[in-house]
Amino acid sequence: MRAAAILFAGVTAAAISLSAQAADQGATGVVTFINRLNSTIALQRIQTGTVGANTGGAAEQFKVKDAAMMENVHVGDRVTFSTADSGGSKTITKLDRQ
Repeated sequence: MRAAAILFAGVTAAAISLSAQAADQGATGVVTFINRLNSTIALQRIQTGTVGANTGGAAEQFKVKDAAMMENVHVGDRVTFSTADSGGSKTITKLDRQ
């Protein structure tokens, strides 16, 4: 019985981890800062839906996988992006201006 509970807890933790990673696929945000020399960008996520949609979260800073993705993006632009964890930091793997 105890082994089943431990197994269930492990499966639940894995499912939560995968859902958090899936949430970063296709997220929407507004560019608040760009550092082209260090290939970093800060984005403020845009909430979807009506609950809490007016509350602005803090901007997050990300490393960009390829600096060429930032060529057509400017501060204030609304973007969709995807992230991946690499070396303990989040890296943007896809960045599209809306």
